[in-house]
Amino acid sequence: MNEIIFVVEEAPEGGYTARALGASIFTEADDLPSLHEQVRDAVRCHFEEGGCPAMVRLHFVREELLAV
Repeated sequence: MNEIIFVVEEAPEGGYTARALGASIFTEADDLPSLHEQVRDAVRCHFEEGGCPAMVRLHFVREELLAV
């Protein structure tokens, strides 16, 4: 695996959640710098040595509700 993609969303209680596509990895953090570190740590813990993807992509999803 060369790349892993995380879907990042704002958590209702504040902060961010991130879940990987195609792997059972989930993490959360209060701010973006902490989220970056949490994602790196989660990826290192999930994959065996030498099996980590070379690149981690964060895809930010933001939902807005408009009244008509």
